[in-house]
Amino acid sequence: MKDIILKVENISKQYRLGTVGTGSLVHDLNRWWHQIRGKEDPYLKIGDTNDRSTKAESDYVWALQDINFEIERGEVIGIIGKNGAGKSTLLKILSRVTAPTTGSIKFGGRVASLLEVGTGFNGEMTGRENIYLNGAILGMTKKEITSKLDEIIEFSGCQRYIDTPVKRYSSGMYVRLAFAVAAFLEPEILIVDEVLAVGDAEFQKKAIGKMQDISKTGGRTVLFVSHNMAAVKSLCTRGIVMEHGKVKFDGGIDGALDAYQLNNSIEIETEYIGDNIIKRALLHTSNNSIKYKSDFKLDVFFESKNLIKNLVLGLVVKDINDVELIGVNNRHYQSDKINQQDVYKGYVSIFIKELNLFPGIYKIDLFLGDSTTDLEIVYEAIKFNILESFEYEVINSLNFKINKVFHENINWEYNS
Repeated sequence: MKDIILKVENISKQYRLGTVGTGSLVHDLNRWWHQIRGKEDPYLKIGDTNDRSTKAESDYVWALQDINFEIERGEVIGIIGKNGAGKSTLLKILSRVTAPTTGSIKFGGRVASLLEVGTGFNGEMTGRENIYLNGAILGMTKKEITSKLDEIIEFSGCQRYIDTPVKRYSSGMYVRLAFAVAAFLEPEILIVDEVLAVGDAEFQKKAIGKMQDISKTGGRTVLFVSHNMAAVKSLCTRGIVMEHGKVKFDGGIDGALDAYQLNNSIEIETEYIGDNIIKRALLHTSNNSIKYKSDFKLDVFFESKNLIKNLVLGLVVKDINDVELIGVNNRHYQSDKINQQDVYKGYVSIFIKELNLFPGIYKIDLFLGDSTTDLEIVYEAIKFNILESFEYEVINSLNFKINKVFHENINWEYNS
């Protein structure tokens, strides 16, 4: 039998635009009159779908509408969707910050939430005092909290400031301590919104690793909202895609990412025009696409007011989920002699024989620098498409083979 720890049944949330609460005494009286007669709330029959890009036809909007799903103990669920899709509203209802307009939720354990920076913290209290306060809210005894105290403080990296009022913390320190409290005080259900993006890269990596640990070894359930698709893919086993306040997809994480991508297509841009040092980048394609296993040629034009000693040019190829597949620069290729050039301007041609990437959309980040520093970084300078082909074979170790192909078949050429 399934061990269901969270069950959501017919959850909907309605708001009245431009007002607080239900909006007027007349509406409240009308609701009360229908309620005492045993009739349905009359305002549940009206309201627009939650689409922020359209003009409102009604004063009412459904932030969520008819949400149903079950979550088993130990699952890690990624909730993804565009801004305004209803993700944060759903998490606030699950965290009992706000009540649903209709529907019910059944919990099988304690819930800890990180919805905003400093959620549940008292600014006048110290970090240490807030740890005890949050533990008490979760129903833990002082002895239980004390047994975890050193681990929480160490993980947060806020040892020096743990006895300082948290109102003096930076947003990054806030979220470090808040996450450490939520993760180490052992709730059965951990809910994490995009708040982790406030932390630095090192802390985000630690936090994702901790969430993986508590789900695998502790059997605890994690609900994770993020726009970082690479983090979602690495952490989650199942995905729920939200669109206009409704569940568009609920299933395996790969299927969820595919469903999300279909609704968030990336415009192909095979040429980049810049106004800094990198002036132009051009990917040679046929009709803005490259056939599977075809040759790849990228020209990068640059001009600097200052002499660039030991020119270094690099590129990173990412998939549509921002997962980095290849990262190379001409430092890896001593035989091409580009990194021995001292130049003001010119262009570098990067040629790859038989690009071995699966059909799909990919993005290229460009890095230009000298022997010691990056002078310019252009993220997603180029976006290109690899066409479907009946000739490509299954690659069991995708990243390894791609990197091997790059290093065997890549050539660099500097032109003044």
